[in-house]
Amino acid sequence: MSERKTVWTAALVVIGDEILSGRTQDRNIAQLARWLNVQGIRLEEVRVVPDRQERIVKAVNVLRAAHDYLFTTGGIGPTHDDITVDAIAAALGTSVVVHPDARAALETYYATRGGINEGRLRMARVPEGADLIPNRMSGAPGIRIGNLFLLAGVPHITAGMLDALTGTLEGGRPLVSVTIGAMAPESEVADLLREAELTHAGVAVGSYPFFRDGRVGANFVVRSEDMTEAQACADLLASSLESAGYPAVPGGI
Repeated sequence: MSERKTVWTAALVVIGDEILSGRTQDRNIAQLARWLNVQGIRLEEVRVVPDRQERIVKAVNVLRAAHDYLFTTGGIGPTHDDITVDAIAAALGTSVVVHPDARAALETYYATRGGINEGRLRMARVPEGADLIPNRMSGAPGIRIGNLFLLAGVPHITAGMLDALTGTLEGGRPLVSVTIGAMAPESEVADLLREAELTHAGVAVGSYPFFRDGRVGANFVVRSEDMTEAQACADLLASSLESAGYPAVPGGI
């Protein structure tokens, strides 16, 4: 009998010229990463691509084959440059259709907002065979097809779609973390970090340096699926830092 899978991974394709130009700052990467961790899924890769179908298709086909789940954000709105649905359909080798439930939801939402029009109807288009992700914010649904999830680019709408997906994806154990801070240059404690990580299976130690009040310090984040292991590693690291002359600060600085 094969062992039960313990690590599920996901990737994200952020779609939009406005992200690459710097006009819009992306907030969905952090939001999706936090949500995925609660579901027991690790966000392992992110790509930002322009509003060009061939670039979207290439990114989608590479990442959906490499991960259990693939998410996209952006490009499912009502304007001509919202081409995510067409690109996903092309990547999957299928056609684009108007989903009857999506059309009904949009007609209801816009009944008192000027009614449905050609632009608004574009938001009912899905790759053939897709299911809908409810959107309680603006009526236009997200889209789910296989291991692909097409989400809005507007962060608060994305949050609502993620909320609708909560508990519906298979995942493993969420990562937990313990943070230790110290006024220590990374270069002087690198060996201590490596030794602490190597002595605890399934634990990763990340170092996040800062410069404050003319001094160099760092926060060290110990991550694991097992809180006991994470805490034991953090305790060892704190002891090692103290022995090296760097007082450790639980919770970070």
